[in-house]
Amino acid sequence: MRTLNVSEITKNIKEMCIEANHFLSDDMKCVLRKAVETEEAPLGRQILRQLQQNMEIAGEEMIPICQDTGMAVVFIEIGQDVHLEGGSLEDAIHEGVRQGYAEGFLRKSVVKDPLLRENTDDNTPAVIHYEIVTGDQVTITVAPKGFGSENMSRVFMLKPADGIEGVKAAVLTAVKDAGPNACPPMVVGVGIGGTFEKCALMAKKALTRPVDERSSIPYVRDMEQELLKKINASGIGPAGLGGTTTALAVNINVYPTHIAGLPVAVNICCHVNRHAVRVL
Repeated sequence: MRTLNVSEITKNIKEMCIEANHFLSDDMKCVLRKAVETEEAPLGRQILRQLQQNMEIAGEEMIPICQDTGMAVVFIEIGQDVHLEGGSLEDAIHEGVRQGYAEGFLRKSVVKDPLLRENTDDNTPAVIHYEIVTGDQVTITVAPKGFGSENMSRVFMLKPADGIEGVKAAVLTAVKDAGPNACPPMVVGVGIGGTFEKCALMAKKALTRPVDERSSIPYVRDMEQELLKKINASGIGPAGLGGTTTALAVNINVYPTHIAGLPVAVNICCHVNRHAVRVL
């Protein structure tokens, strides 16, 4: 049994909130560079170059990549051989977010009540997803989620008879309806199967998969590639101003489901697709 003080989790989440809002992950940097090379529209290439310049300025001058520094989504995988001490894990996570957004001078965008709309002034609470796994490590993923793209996400409760073509149509519908509002080029996370809430969670987690990593399931991998090609043929383009780069990746997760259902969720992220991962 390994013992870990929750203060370590607070410290790391604080740093990760700042890191994710100022620096793109290596896979995102790489795919953006490639997009500049392959984009066919002159205006699209110009926009992509401007996005790259924005990333460079953000890192060099420690200015957030985007003014919407998002609502903090935290995925935490806890090894079953880890004993956490020093207080409440959930409080420690929220405290890490509070410190990160305060010390990083990041915009506070969370309201206490969805209808009364009073700001919490520290960007808490975070949205936390726990998973108990084997081993004695704790893996933390912090994904600040901006709401320009979040608002464009969808859940479709399809019929089993809709099949794979129905799934593809649902994903394309969500992307086309999103258009420029999701700040393309976007990353498209898709969850297929499970239940209403499970498919949405899978779609959210799919956004944290490296964009250069494809599914290990052959038919899913083929669907990712096919959908990416069709989305980029839509003509929406960078910033919605036309071009051949509407999406940088389509990441799909699947899970068993009920014989009577075919749930599909599409969680869209903008071109920055912010996330940071650490293993403690």
